[in-house]
Order: sequence, then C-alpha cells, then structure tokens
Amino acid sequence: MERPELPLPQLHAFVVLAEELHFGRAATRLGIAQPPLSQQIRRLEDKVGHALFSREPGRIALTPAGRELLPAARQALISVTDGLAAAREVGGGRAGRLRIGFAASLALTVLPGLLRSFREGFPSVRLDIREMTTVPQLTALREGTIDIGLLREPPVGDTELGFATVLTERFVAVLPSAHPLAAQRAVRVEQLAGSPFVLLPRAVGPPLYDRITDLCTAAGFTPHVVQHAVEWQTVCALVETGLGVSLAPESIRRIRLKGVAFRRIEPGTARTRVAVAWRKNDPNPLVTRLLTLLDDGPPDSSKER
Repeated sequence: MERPELPLPQLHAFVVLAEELHFGRAATRLGIAQPPLSQQIRRLEDKVGHALFSREPGRIALTPAGRELLPAARQALISVTDGLAAAREVGGGRAGRLRIGFAASLALTVLPGLLRSFREGFPSVRLDIREMTTVPQLTALREGTIDIGLLREPPVGDTELGFATVLTERFVAVLPSAHPLAAQRAVRVEQLAGSPFVLLPRAVGPPLYDRITDLCTAAGFTPHVVQHAVEWQTVCALVETGLGVSLAPESIRRIRLKGVAFRRIEPGTARTRVAVAWRKNDPNPLVTRLLTLLDDGPPDSSKER
C-alpha cells in the first residue's frame, strides 16, 4: 500500500475551516493558534497544487478545488474514526465474528441457551454457526476455520487444542416401540445383546463410538452393527423402522418419534462428556468471552460431574 499523500491533521484542519470559513473560529475549534492553522492549509494546498480557499479581506470561500476535496476529506475522517472505534470494539472482545462448530445433538442441550446468552451479552458480535461432527470440528480448529468447537468425548493428550467439560449426560437405550424391552422402565445393557444395532460411524467420532461399544463389552457382548448413520436424528428414524436398537446420549430423548421408545439403562453410572474446544494459542478475545460464559455454567442445562 502506498504512503498516503495527505496527513489526517491537514485534512481535519481543512474540513473545520471549510465549515467555519473563518480562520479565528476554526483555530479555536481545533485548539491551535491561527498561524499553525494557516501553515497546515498552505501545506495542503501545496500537496494539491491548487488553492483550496479564496482569501479576500474579511472573507474566505472555498474554491472549485476546495469544494471537490471537501466530501472526500469528510469521508476519510469518518472512515478513520469508524475504523478506530470498530478496532477498539473487536480488540476488546465486544464485536467481530466468532465461528462455532457444534455436534448436531448439542442443539438439543447446551447450544440454544449458550447462543442466547452470548447474543444478549455481545449483540455486536456476528456468530457463524456450523453443524459438524467431532472429527471435522477438530480438523477445522487446527486449520483455523472455526474458533470454538462443541463436541462429545474430546480426545486425550492433544497439544494444540484445549478442552473443558461443559456437561455430562447419561446414556439411554433407543428402541422400536414394538420391541419387547420397550415395555420395561429400564433396560440392562446386556439385554440388548441379541439385537442388531444402529450407530454413528466410528470415523465421525471415535471416542463416542468407543464409549458406546465399551458399554456393550463391559456387559459381555460385542454389538452387531447393521447400519450406520451420521446424525442421531437419522439413527432414531432407522430404529423406528425396526432396523435395530441403539445406545445414545440422554438428550436424544428430545427427538420426538412416535415409533421410538427411550429407556434408561442400568447400570446408570455411564456418562458421555460434552466439551468445548479451542486453539490454545488463539488471540481472539471473543474465544475468551465465550469460555468465560461457559465457565459460569452452561445455560439451560444440568451440569453433572
């Protein structure tokens, strides 16, 4: 970028004099003596190569060159003032853009309350919300295409990313309404051993997939997975058709399908962890703002430890 030809103080002096059309009043507004004002105007005219004011005894007026320069000079001063204000807002974490990736199931738990609280606290921040499964979120965070991730079962030992637990959830059994186990109020995991399973693909969230299969292994069997689906909504829809059963986070109960029954599982100590993720070296103050909001407690959720 080329060096600007016209210093801002000269433009400011020119605009004030153009408004006052009187050197004494303009100098008073600018808080300087009249001779320095005259010098600034003369330097500006030298830059332009033409007189900007006609000077007659007791009267000054804008020349055609001065009238041409005035709108651009005013706009330049306004742009710089607005730019400085915007920079201060962004630098102070009160404005700007925050890109958030989230697992679809979190739209049923922490996400709505979090976004509502953040928008109320920082209405000038533009939120860019992107639905993503866990592995794409982790990639996007490392590549810098999102700033915050909300995901399940974060990896352990990551050196680039930070993670903090937002909440934990129990697991539930997802059954076709006609399944014999749907008549029970609770289901032991081992009772699902003879049923085909519908699960998320391991590739989109290895820790959560392993968490579910470990529950089955602890109950004495390996789940027979007959179908994968990327979203829990689709998992539930496939369960409704009778294709199989599933184990899912408890918030999936909020997916209302007439042909699906959700039953708590026993033992009821198993939990799935929901976490917020961010780049450890991210200088964006909006990331800190959101992390602070979450640290005060996830809105509209019950935070279990």
